[in-house]
Amino acid sequence: MPAVFDSLVSRQGLSPSTAWRVTFVVPLVCLVACALGMALLCPDAPLGRWSERDERIRENLRALQMREGSTDTGLATPNTETYASSDEEKAGAKMPADAGAGLSHQQALDIAQGEVVMKPLLKDSLAILLSPQTIFHVVTYACSFGGELAINSVLSSYYKHNYPHLTQTTASNCAAIFGFLNVITRPLGGVVADVLYRRGGRNLWLKKAWITACGLLGGGLLIVIGRVNPSEGSGMPLGALVGLVTVMAIFVEAGNGANFALVPHVHPAANGVVSGVTGAGGNLGGVIFAIVFRFMDHGKSYAKALWVIGVMHIALNLAVCWIAPVPKGQVGGR
Repeated sequence: MPAVFDSLVSRQGLSPSTAWRVTFVVPLVCLVACALGMALLCPDAPLGRWSERDERIRENLRALQMREGSTDTGLATPNTETYASSDEEKAGAKMPADAGAGLSHQQALDIAQGEVVMKPLLKDSLAILLSPQTIFHVVTYACSFGGELAINSVLSSYYKHNYPHLTQTTASNCAAIFGFLNVITRPLGGVVADVLYRRGGRNLWLKKAWITACGLLGGGLLIVIGRVNPSEGSGMPLGALVGLVTVMAIFVEAGNGANFALVPHVHPAANGVVSGVTGAGGNLGGVIFAIVFRFMDHGKSYAKALWVIGVMHIALNLAVCWIAPVPKGQVGGR
């Protein structure tokens, strides 16, 4: 975006006040292209027609029955009114090959039905929204993604404030590193969570511990940045500040991917509800942390705001670290 802005000013002769407005054509084109791609290329029901959603469960369970060498399944037909799937890949897919081994027919049926996405009724949705597991994800994602949003919005100004010789473009380019790191750090957070899960005997506490670790390390580094506050006046080079911010970004952004590595395990029959409210928590966190930046010495004390946000990260992550990864007695999602 800074490069487009500079090009419009230097090569097209636009005034800065006009150029920054025209620059926003770029994200508009990207959003429209993404929307068209989703509408035209992404199937709504990857595993079959909506009207045949319950048949997918029966097929998987029949395959499990054949694998065990019996001819009588003895399985009840799932209740269509109770189990309505809008995301068929949750409906026990691929169970016969791995998860079904060693399960009785009734256990397999219970797991398959427990992972079918239910019709989102208000009463059920409220219970899910208020469950400790959902609150854990809302709080931790508010810290990771919310913190990222707020920091990203002021980072260019923070660099220019501490190093006045920087041009707007140079400060923006340095700040852009924070955003570009998402290409690596966010998926890395999910990969690490999955590796811990598989190598730790499918222990969901390991995924949860990784989320908490990212929150604590990210919060600790925010405190370090805020207290050290490298600047031109202190004689510290720009690289010191950019380096500290980069290391902090690794853990803050990895926390985003780590969070959504655990989300599908929590209330699998209401995965859309949990995913949606978790994402909303990220936006809420962005608003809260932006307010912190706004009211620290009338928006001028970036360093103080950073360490305050770091303290909030640590406090919030510790406050919810005791919550079990999935509700006690939950069928499926493990």
